[in-house]
Order: sequence, then C-alpha cells, then structure tokens
Amino acid sequence: MTFNHINIDLKYDDLVSHTGESGRVYYTPDGKVYPSITTVLGHRDKDSLNEWKKRVGEQEAARVGRFAANRGTIVHDTMERYIKGEDIDVKDLMTIYRPSYLKLKKVVDERLTDVYAQEQALYSHHLKVAGKTDLIGRFDGVRSIVDFKTSKKVKKKEWISNYFIQETAYSIMWEERTGMAVPNLVIIMDVDGHQPIVFKEHRDNWVKPLFEAINEHYRLQGENNC
Repeated sequence: MTFNHINIDLKYDDLVSHTGESGRVYYTPDGKVYPSITTVLGHRDKDSLNEWKKRVGEQEAARVGRFAANRGTIVHDTMERYIKGEDIDVKDLMTIYRPSYLKLKKVVDERLTDVYAQEQALYSHHLKVAGKTDLIGRFDGVRSIVDFKTSKKVKKKEWISNYFIQETAYSIMWEERTGMAVPNLVIIMDVDGHQPIVFKEHRDNWVKPLFEAINEHYRLQGENNC
C-alpha cells in the first residue's frame, strides 16, 4: 500500500526534549520550555496505577509495564516505518508482535489515505504544552489525529478519556503551527485475541477537559515550587 504523503513545512524538524523526575519537557525554537502533554495528564492516572500496583505487587507490575512498553514501542515503530513506505518483512518481527502489525496494517490500508505528519513534535504557546503525535492524516476521508494503542483486553470508550484529551492537544498544536484544522480524533487499538477497535471522537468534545487538565498541572507545579 502506498500512502499520499503531503509535506507540511513547520519551519523546524524536531524539538529538543528532556526527561527528568517531574516528567518530560520540550524546548521550542523561540526558547520556551513546555511540559509534554503526557506529563500533564500523568497525575490523572496515578491513583488507579498505584491501586493496581498494590493489587498485583511491585515486581509483577514492573514486569507487565516493561512488556507493555516494549510492545508499544515496537508496534509503533513498525507502523511508522510501514506508513513511510518501508518494506516490512513479517518474518523479521518477533512472533508475539506479528499479529498486532498485521491487524493494524489492515486497518490503515483500508482507511488511511493522505499523511501529513508522523512522529511529529509539536507545541502550543496558547496551551503552554508540547508533545509528539503518532500520525496526522486523512482517515475515513477526514483529516484526523491518529494514535496507535495496544491492549491486552477490550476497553470501553469511557476508560480512555486521556487518549482523547491528548489528541485534542495535538490537534490544537497542529492548527496553531500550520493553520490547518484537524478536528477529528482516532484511536486505533490493537487488542489481544480481537480485531482492532477504532474509536472516533471530535476535538470540540474534549477541549474543556484538556484545559482543566493543563490548569491542574500548572496549579500542582506551583504548589510544588512553593
């Protein structure tokens, strides 16, 4: 499958980032320093994450976390390479990752056409956040922010609000940097033992929760710096 890659000039290729104890920050070309949107949203998951760690134990939580991170990285990297036009030899992938790639490949082959950006670092002076989006393109004929996710179990839309908030941030960042509106949000989630689930939302439904999360982050940062 060949996708239609459309070059959008952002006046920069990438952003310098740094990850420390308080999370990741990005340095903008004009000297601002903004937290990543994943760092901004991180505190929202801490309570449930801590509860899960208590339930399964620290050692098991660490093992599951490492596997999930490795799987996510490999699947993301493979999909990025495929959409860029690289030949992917399935035999080169570890057996446990092959189904994820093949299922996600089928989705993008059937539903993705134009590609505007991949693994693109973005920032917003309006939001005062930054981040790196998986994919911006035309999905189901509509300009969309697209993220690839992997999961061991089927998830309901109401469980993944942070994903949509994160994509809303990317949408606003992209429009601020390029003038191109991309208001549609797409999560393509590969699930073990199931066909991928495609969640679709509109950015306008998630702008308020995004600003609430950003304001909460900066409030907590202010308290920590007192």
